[in-house]
Amino acid sequence: MQIYREEIVYGRQPVHEAMRARRRRVLMLFMKETAKPSPDLDEIVRTAEKTKVPVKCVDDRDLLRMTEGGHHQGIAARVSSYPYVSFEDLLQDMKAGGEPPLVLILDHIQDPQNLGSILRTAEAAGVTGVVLPADRAAAVTPAAVRASAGAAEHVRVAEVTNLVRTMKTLKDEGLWIAGLESVPDAKPYTEADLKGPLGLVVGGEGEGLKRLVREHCDFLIKLPLHGKITSLNAGAACAIALYEIRRQRVLQHGGKQ
Repeated sequence: MQIYREEIVYGRQPVHEAMRARRRRVLMLFMKETAKPSPDLDEIVRTAEKTKVPVKCVDDRDLLRMTEGGHHQGIAARVSSYPYVSFEDLLQDMKAGGEPPLVLILDHIQDPQNLGSILRTAEAAGVTGVVLPADRAAAVTPAAVRASAGAAEHVRVAEVTNLVRTMKTLKDEGLWIAGLESVPDAKPYTEADLKGPLGLVVGGEGEGLKRLVREHCDFLIKLPLHGKITSLNAGAACAIALYEIRRQRVLQHGGKQ
């Protein structure tokens, strides 16, 4: 019998998306016993009943304990661990899509909240997949899933041991690699051609792109900063860049989404 590692996903949208995506085994649903009926909770319970997931009523202390004090909104689910895909599967996804592949490469993002925000934007912007380093970076934990409002359940995420080697492989597959970095020799993001097969590299909080990663980018892009601050949050910068890529691709096809 196969043994699954388990974790707790919490919050109404993350639980709903985990059940809707059907990429994990949902083993049990926990509801706050004093939770007031609402359309979103009713939908989750109906889905649980259809899929024969047991529902257990618990008190708030139990929910706080199992979610480690997270904002659970009266509901949590015990599920199998996050379903990462292999990098080889991601390469196959790149060949199967109907438009040029777009791979988001995260260079050691440390904050689960930032990671969750980035995964939410990545899902909304239609990325082919996301690449994370396996070490010294935030993983797709329940906190990151909560911060993504459940969008992480729909994103194809691969963990790799070496980002530079991964970038080289993506180049061999025909992708150009653009690094998001505010340095003098970077192009303004609206002036770069981002329409073709592309890997977008986003650096970690504070440190930005690591030297070897930056050196293996084909070109760098930057966002204009007109105020007194010298940088943007990684999640905000990533969102702007991803939607510029989407804008250019839409315009290339005559403004059709």
